[in-house]
Amino acid sequence: MRIDIITVLPELLESPFSHSIMKRAQTKGLLEVYTHNVRDHTPYKHGQVDDYQFGGGAGMVMMPEPLALIIEKLQSERKYDEVLYMTPDGELFEQRTANVLSLKESLIIICGHYKGIDERIREHFVTREISIGDYVLSGGELAAAVVVDAIGRLLPGVLNDETSALMDSFQDGLLAPPVYTRPADFRGWKVPDQLLSGDPKIIDAWRHDQSVKRTGERRPGLIEDEGNE
Repeated sequence: MRIDIITVLPELLESPFSHSIMKRAQTKGLLEVYTHNVRDHTPYKHGQVDDYQFGGGAGMVMMPEPLALIIEKLQSERKYDEVLYMTPDGELFEQRTANVLSLKESLIIICGHYKGIDERIREHFVTREISIGDYVLSGGELAAAVVVDAIGRLLPGVLNDETSALMDSFQDGLLAPPVYTRPADFRGWKVPDQLLSGDPKIIDAWRHDQSVKRTGERRPGLIEDEGNE
């Protein structure tokens, strides 16, 4: 998979993709992540990429021309499955969204900044708008890093244990069950007997029951959503 990220602050994205699982995914050749500085593609003096909004109001807006130029340049070089825009008013990013996007071959992600991007870019280039939560960040870079991480770890061969991603919270509409490791008895706090039974059926049943219980206690809306589908 290839992901191209359009940003005014590429430095913010250096660390998230240079360590741990994301680094491993790139080293294995399973994921390619490229950042593109919008300022390198603006026709305006002094690297200008933003201007005052028509109609007045606080906050600058990212201009359409620099964004259009870099998007069209990328699209002239290869076909992209989606052009994503990180924005607080986009659809809420969920595990099912990550699953769908992980099946794509190439993506462009636009990181908003200032007051956002000119609406004409959203209308004519963006195919999907995504929000990672109902709050506002200083820019879309951190949100883009979250999306890339969630997608990248799902690519076949990225995780050492192929079943690990399948056992994550939200993959089956439930929160993940509690997990334990050695020692089996720590300060008198013991691991549930079911996990020590050695019987896969008993273990699976316990984990499912715990997932349902935890979801009902902490995120009952997830169970209600599944029932309405």
